[in-house]
Amino acid sequence: MSTAPTKSHATLTPAALQAALHDGGEIALLDVREDGEFGEDHLLFATPLPYSRLELGIAALVPRKTARIVLCDDGRSGVAQRAVARLAAAGYSNLAVLDGGISSWKAAGYPLFKGVNVPSKLFGEMVEHAYNTPRITAQDLVRMRETGEDFVLFDGRPLHEHHKMTIPGSTCCPNAELPYRVASMVKNPKTKIVVNCAGRTRSILGAQTLINFGVPNPVYALENGTQGWFLSDLKLEHGSTLRYPETLDAAALPAQQQAARELMARFKLRSVSPAEVTAWFKDAERTTYLCDVRTPEEFAKGSIPGAQHTPGGQLIQATDQWVGVRNSRIVLIDGGEAVRAPVVASWLTQLGCEAHVLEGGVKAALAVPAVPSPALPQLPVIEAAALKSLIDTQACTVIDVGASMAFRKAHIPGSRWSIRTRIAADAKNAKQPVVLVGDSDVARLAATELLDAGIRDVQLLKGGLAAWTAAGHATVATPDSPADRDCIDYLFFVHDRHAGNREAMKQYLAWETGLMAQLGEQDKAVFRLPAH
Repeated sequence: MSTAPTKSHATLTPAALQAALHDGGEIALLDVREDGEFGEDHLLFATPLPYSRLELGIAALVPRKTARIVLCDDGRSGVAQRAVARLAAAGYSNLAVLDGGISSWKAAGYPLFKGVNVPSKLFGEMVEHAYNTPRITAQDLVRMRETGEDFVLFDGRPLHEHHKMTIPGSTCCPNAELPYRVASMVKNPKTKIVVNCAGRTRSILGAQTLINFGVPNPVYALENGTQGWFLSDLKLEHGSTLRYPETLDAAALPAQQQAARELMARFKLRSVSPAEVTAWFKDAERTTYLCDVRTPEEFAKGSIPGAQHTPGGQLIQATDQWVGVRNSRIVLIDGGEAVRAPVVASWLTQLGCEAHVLEGGVKAALAVPAVPSPALPQLPVIEAAALKSLIDTQACTVIDVGASMAFRKAHIPGSRWSIRTRIAADAKNAKQPVVLVGDSDVARLAATELLDAGIRDVQLLKGGLAAWTAAGHATVATPDSPADRDCIDYLFFVHDRHAGNREAMKQYLAWETGLMAQLGEQDKAVFRLPAH
């Protein structure tokens, strides 16, 4: 059955959407443009869900099919209308589109924001302002080393980010793990603790987490993180494997649990029973998320079935990656020690979320509805050898639907790059079969556009590009193709700073520090930070 776009959906004016975002009810504002487009300009409380992955991500982001959903795009492409049709076909019933997209939003006088995870980034700047979080510069840290001061440096990011680049000598300990593990790593209460990240947000939040938790040590955020270090002409370390200890100091746990209880009382947080959470998941009027905030290693060993792994520091840093419905319930679980979940909950509630701590953590007896798999078209597969023969005789069209940057580095000779939003137009008058290369699920979603456009012979390369190269076939690189303007899945603004681009780093840091100036009073009221 075709799911081609229809006009059977509601529209909201910018003023109506702004009111809806602040009426206290649940709402999912989904921007269905691709990552590069979203990152250039979007609404503050929009959650990115690219049309190229729409059905793959919707069930986890918006698990309740009667939830109020508003879709937005640029106002010209019609992608939001196409997404409405797809979601309606998947059973979502309360759908609307922002009339005129981000263009009408801007014309109505509302701000647009550049970048990703903006509410969390903005929150970090607000935290520093509200709490006067102590900070030191890269030059201060150098002097501390040169004078032999007693200090430790913790990288509050996940291990893979730490491994890629960090300040020399830092130890990886993601922010939510810091209060739980610091007593096992720092024995002297006079030892200074410095927390860094790549930029600002997690440095600030990591440092303030320890302060709020009541650690006796002097604690500081490293201003501007690894970027500030690099811009100070200091060398970064690559490939570091220094990380938090697996074994904890058991004698410190009672004091940590007491500190966590005090934190919960301070922020009026509540522990909830498994029975209460079970009832919440049966509530047809509210959305509930179950988030496991432990480390990847712990989660891999087992969790409550149906829980999503949301490492605690990252859940605060990128809440919109896992929670698509505003004003929903977020239930947090840790290992049962009741330290990490309360810490994360204390920040989520200040971020404007409704957060709860599950009694018993991962050990609780709880049944959670499984996230359903999307219905995807079944495509015939073609082996690499057979595709090579078709290409040699010019008897097919090959379209790569992987990442545009990966295509630039290596792709099948003669193939072209495309993405779901454009693939039907790109394949118009294409020689069939049209063979898709890339992640099989993403390719199947792209295939829905071709099938709706009347292209019937659509096949999938079995094993993708890896199978092609494993069969001994050559690939080609095109560093400038697709052109930058066509790489709508890639946000140059964010990624260039990690490639040693000094100007991009400066622009990024200026963007972070300038976020608060864009914030209107009504949106500011969403956050629940202490008065300055």
